[in-house]
Amino acid sequence: MLKKRSITIKGHSTSISLEAIFWEALSEIANTQEKSIASLVSEIDTKRSTQEKFGLSSAIRVYILDYFKNK
Repeated sequence: MLKKRSITIKGHSTSISLEAIFWEALSEIANTQEKSIASLVSEIDTKRSTQEKFGLSSAIRVYILDYFKNK
C-alpha cells in the first residue's frame, strides 16, 4: 500500500508516494547519515535532475536499492 507524504524540497512542498517499506528504509538511511528525510530526498532530487530522468518516487526507490546493494 502506498503512503503519501509531503516534503519541502528547495522551498517547495511536494507530495511523494512510496510503499511503507520504502519510507522505513529511507528513514533508516537518513538516521544512519544523521540527516532528515527531507534533506536526503533533496539530495536524491538533485542527483536525479543532473543524472537520470526518473520521477522522484522512482529515483528514491533506486537510491534505496543501490544503498542496500552496496552496503
